[in-house]
Amino acid sequence: MAAKAVAARPSNSDLYVVRIDPDPAPPGGETVLHAFVGNLGPDRTASPFTIVVTLPEGVTSEEPYFPEDCYPFQNGHKVRCTFPAGLGQFRSATAQIPLRLGPGVPLGTLTGGYVKVRSDDDRNEANNRQPFEIQVVETTEG
Repeated sequence: MAAKAVAARPSNSDLYVVRIDPDPAPPGGETVLHAFVGNLGPDRTASPFTIVVTLPEGVTSEEPYFPEDCYPFQNGHKVRCTFPAGLGQFRSATAQIPLRLGPGVPLGTLTGGYVKVRSDDDRNEANNRQPFEIQVVETTEG
C-alpha cells in the first residue's frame, strides 16, 4: 500500500505588504516597483505565498522580473509572483517588477495600482494590500 502524501499544516503567520512607491518616471520612461512583504509571525510560513501586483492604467510590466517565476496576466494588467514556504518571523521577501509608463500618460500622479499578498498561512488579511502611486514627471535627467 502506498503512503499518503501529507500536506503541510498552515502556520500561524501574519504576512503584510509595505507601501513603497516606485521612483518617478517620465511618460514613456521606466521605473521599478518593489513589492515588499514581511512576516510578523509568530510562525515561519509553512505554505508558499503569492504576491499579485495590479498596475495603474497606462503602465505595463517588462522582463526581467525577480523572482524569475513572476509572470504577467490579464493582458499585462497584473503580475503574479510565488515564493516558497519558509519565510521566518520578522523576515521579508521582495518582488521586483520593471514598469514602463505609456508615452501618453499625463504628468502628475498615477493611482490605481496596488500590491496584494495571499497565503494559506496568513491569519490577518487586514494588512495584505497596499496601494502605490507613480509620479509622472517631465524628465528624470538633469
